Amino acid sequence: MMGGASENPELWAFLESLHCGVFLSGTVAAIERFGVFVALDDGPAHPVFPGVGFISFPELSWRRFEEASDVVQVGQRVSCEFLQFDTWNLEARLSLKATQPDPFQVFADTIAVGQKLPGQVTKLTPIGVFVQVADGIEGLLHLRELVRTPAGTPSDAVQAGDKITVVVTEIDRERRRIALSRRQGSSAGL
Repeated sequence: MMGGASENPELWAFLESLHCGVFLSGTVAAIERFGVFVALDDGPAHPVFPGVGFISFPELSWRRFEEASDVVQVGQRVSCEFLQFDTWNLEARLSLKATQPDPFQVFADTIAVGQKLPGQVTKLTPIGVFVQVADGIEGLLHLRELVRTPAGTPSDAVQAGDKITVVVTEIDRERRRIALSRRQGSSAGL
């Protein structure tokens, strides 16, 4: 543990005063292999880290990314939602993605089961292929919906990069999954 209220009273008091859901602004101070440090505008300096705020990789963006620098840059101004007070590291755990609409939910609000969509095959797996049907939104086209013979493989029908038309057969908001078919009126799901 980095120190309690007696070792860092100003920092401890600041962090204790924050409430879940409040928005905090600051500047990206450092990008590390384990997350992003943010120097908060209203917060005191941290005794060890380059910032009192910390964003873990899953809280950076709704979209997939390779490097944190694909999402933020050192020196960039950010506004984040406060998630919790990390008493072990004496830092404010933050979420940048909470300030942005969830693209999956936006997609689910605008698309209906049974709707045809153009897509691009992004990945072949033993159980089927993933098809990107909107920016950052992929659905699974199960093997049984893709090939006609039981012993077939996804590569018998498509390759990564192929553009195909699919039908939405299921939208699972809780699990953030979309099931697809190549046939209109299919009832196949995940």
